[in-house]
Amino acid sequence: MEFVSIKNEEEALDYIAKKIGITQSKEVRIERMKEILDKYLLPHLGIKPEDRISKAYNLCKMLKKYILASNSEISMDDKDHYMNKRLKMSGDLLADLLRLNLKVLIGDLLYNFQRIVKRGKFPSIKVIIRDKLLTQRIYSSMATGVWVGGRKGISQRIQRLNYLETLSHLQRVVSPLSASQENFEARELHPTHLGRLCPIETPEGTNIGLRKNLSLLCTISGDSSEDDILKSMKGMGLKVIK
Repeated sequence: MEFVSIKNEEEALDYIAKKIGITQSKEVRIERMKEILDKYLLPHLGIKPEDRISKAYNLCKMLKKYILASNSEISMDDKDHYMNKRLKMSGDLLADLLRLNLKVLIGDLLYNFQRIVKRGKFPSIKVIIRDKLLTQRIYSSMATGVWVGGRKGISQRIQRLNYLETLSHLQRVVSPLSASQENFEARELHPTHLGRLCPIETPEGTNIGLRKNLSLLCTISGDSSEDDILKSMKGMGLKVIK
């Protein structure tokens, strides 16, 4: 009954915009809400207006699974199962760093442009771009290891005391969980770690179990074609319902 007054898409967008605190006029609210839905809600499914239907289907699937799990009709996912984890490699981490700092650079560029234009001048690009802003922020993160989201220790000086230690350091997997909390299950060994993570090598103290290492002969697979994955899953008995 709470949403009975919402009759069409425009009213629904306006309702969501008010909920998240967009306070401009109705037309601006709706335009901003459309932009947020397209660019920031499940962007991996697409960022065009025609992709909204796929996002709606996915949200409905998530909601259905949540209801089934809360009613104990299906079992809860095991968050410590390695299938439910993702390794962020150096490329992903550098992409995060570049994305954030590029946004800072663009914000600074716009601020400088507006400030100079208000004085009645039309600036050149050289004047409004602080050329060292982007590179210095990236250098700083690489030097200190402090990354996007306040994470620390992302970039480190490589250990070269011996070959095995170098290999071990290159294969290190660091969990984003806080070392000050217990998180017993996250620190424990899981059967799915077999062959992927070393069952022995982990530091003692507060980081035990949160810093693991890939097995010595383990390799990270790259991106695979969606068609190949579906073909393999169908071979294992997956039924695709359209």
